[in-house]
Amino acid sequence: MKLLQGLGSGLCLTVLCLLAAPKATADEWDHKTVLTFSGPVEVPGVGQHILPAGTYVFKLVESSSDRHIVQIFNQDQTQVLTTILAIPNYRLKATDKTVITFRERPAGEPEALKAWFYPSHEWGEEFVYERSRAIQIAKDTNEAVLSTPVVMASSTAEALNTAQVEAVNPNGDTVETAAVVDAAPAVVVAATQAPAVTPAPELVASLPKTASYLPLVGLLGMLSLFGGLAFLGAFVGFRKWGA
Repeated sequence: MKLLQGLGSGLCLTVLCLLAAPKATADEWDHKTVLTFSGPVEVPGVGQHILPAGTYVFKLVESSSDRHIVQIFNQDQTQVLTTILAIPNYRLKATDKTVITFRERPAGEPEALKAWFYPSHEWGEEFVYERSRAIQIAKDTNEAVLSTPVVMASSTAEALNTAQVEAVNPNGDTVETAAVVDAAPAVVVAATQAPAVTPAPELVASLPKTASYLPLVGLLGMLSLFGGLAFLGAFVGFRKWGA
């Protein structure tokens, strides 16, 4: 953890269970995850805000709202140490291990819990801090932080279901939550071109071909011959009659 402190307050430390020694375990239904931190960690929410080095159990609590509620238990799960408001955050590539991300703090201060991603899930939990604390973390890290105007010290875990969620930048200005969390990429559906319609072949009605014209020509020739002979016979008879 200390190796990254010289890289600037805006650096976000991503831990693939490197802080979870010897390992992290998880359950699918409530995303139960057992983590062991080698150093103190700052967490938001209603309850304890600094977790000393040790082993803890993270669970996603069923909520009737669109908010995600995360509870952190002690190792034997006999005590809820803090209840945290979170909103979904998207990552492009899921991993087969639990991923915990932190916002690096100035030297000597505990790392601030940023997000928790369950194995094989693109969606994770981005944690929401009380506004005053979110502004301070934003200044230290030089990046926007999710915040809520709810005063955690005087609030209850049930109030987190309806708490307003926004984000603050290093100047303390309210900004859109999109400055912190990523939405799932839009699914682009390629337009399918309708198949070309092949026109039906044009049907042309045609009469059957006639037989050869040669018989007709022969018939006409014969008629002409007989006609000539008849004319010649009539002419010869006419001359004899005149004589």
